Amino acid sequence: LREKHPFAPGNGIWYDNEHKNLGLEDLCLEMSSHGKGDIREPFIEVVHADGSFTSDFLYDSFEISDRKPEDALLPGSYSENGKVEHLTLKLKDQGYGLTLELHYCVYPECDVITRSARLINDSMETVELKRLMSIQLDFTGADLNFTSFNGSWAREMKRTDVKVRAGKHVNASFAGISSSRANPFVMLSREHTTEDFGECWGINLIYSGNHYEAAEVSGFGKTRLVAGMNPQSFSWRLLPGEFFSAPEAVAAFSHQGFNGMSQCMHRFVREHIVRGTWKRKARPVLLNSWEAAYFNINERRLLNLAKAGKEAGIELFVMDDGWFGERTDDTSSLGDWQVNLKKLPGGLKGICDKVKALGLDFGIWVEPEMVNVKSRLYEAHPDWVAALPGKGHSEGRNQRILDLANPEVQDFIIKEMKGVFSAADISYVKWDMNRIFSDVYSGYLEPERQGEMLHRYVCGLYRCMRELTEAFPHILFEGCSS
Repeated sequence: LREKHPFAPGNGIWYDNEHKNLGLEDLCLEMSSHGKGDIREPFIEVVHADGSFTSDFLYDSFEISDRKPEDALLPGSYSENGKVEHLTLKLKDQGYGLTLELHYCVYPECDVITRSARLINDSMETVELKRLMSIQLDFTGADLNFTSFNGSWAREMKRTDVKVRAGKHVNASFAGISSSRANPFVMLSREHTTEDFGECWGINLIYSGNHYEAAEVSGFGKTRLVAGMNPQSFSWRLLPGEFFSAPEAVAAFSHQGFNGMSQCMHRFVREHIVRGTWKRKARPVLLNSWEAAYFNINERRLLNLAKAGKEAGIELFVMDDGWFGERTDDTSSLGDWQVNLKKLPGGLKGICDKVKALGLDFGIWVEPEMVNVKSRLYEAHPDWVAALPGKGHSEGRNQRILDLANPEVQDFIIKEMKGVFSAADISYVKWDMNRIFSDVYSGYLEPERQGEMLHRYVCGLYRCMRELTEAFPHILFEGCSS
């Protein structure tokens, strides 16, 4: 099924002299790139060794299998039996020796299709990848509403609806994390779609870093949606023989309104994202010590709070910030994950055992990605922070972000957290992340690779989380703040 074009319209570009009727700007495409006439939002952007930005990826072959492509860096969907309907479309840019793979996974019982992409450098030259989206959807009309969920700290996920009739509307985060500012989930819908009636498309990106979702209407009245990693300040040097994978995007459609689409997404998350021991367990009712005590905690105060919680029907008691190092306020000790024995004479095991004796499970607060300048860790490893060497730093929350692009820093976090989580019978971990990035720089990376820093950070974070959740499968982890 395709549109018929007798000639390239107006001042558009025809693809080549054999296809003078074919202008890419007025076609619905599975992916798009720069240079051959499609001036809409691109799916991929590559700078070649000769300095050119033009790419020309053409269909080469397909493969259908029952397995997803493995990716050691990025998390994604899964099925419990390991099998999933998987389509790979291979496209090749013969002029520059690059291969682009589009990966589709189908989950029929959820009415969900996922989409990701992989660029393979089959050439003998190094290229610079500037953008690789996860999904592109082209619609024939310009009658769609674009819905995003935006906000700020303590007031995130405010729904905003915009009629996209011309131009471009963007939902994005450049905070270094998915953030409270803009959720990496958007919807497209018809004008009169309601909760239970009408057409609705939902797109959710499985990624914790900078993201980008754009809805654009072309001069020919077609609507394009792209979603993926944010290309702002991103670059990736791809050496010969290497590949780069984009994160997975989840796509759902319903003709039964927003509620119908939401239920598809909910089923998908329950069955194909949530893993392990807690997949089908009811979450416990918890009491957290933070608002009750802030940093002013000690064993007696915590136990009194836990007893009151038990009387009120609480099932899990979580000891929040203030239990380690010299942590009396937020200016010191992040990174020094040794228990403060003045506050907790029996250590983590002592307070945990006493809480459990009350009939409650025990949880703990950590913020592993952060460090205070006033800490033993920073004194020993100032080079482990994400900051411009020798330059002033724009601070947030009196703390700095550890450079998880550096494998040595990842190893440190894994080692320290394994020590904390094994020190007592811990059932729950509140993993906090209380600031966004500033002065983005990795001392581990060469200057020409600084555009890779934020994505490498996210991949390093995923490695830490993967190793810790596999080592402690019984622990329920809360991703807190942003």
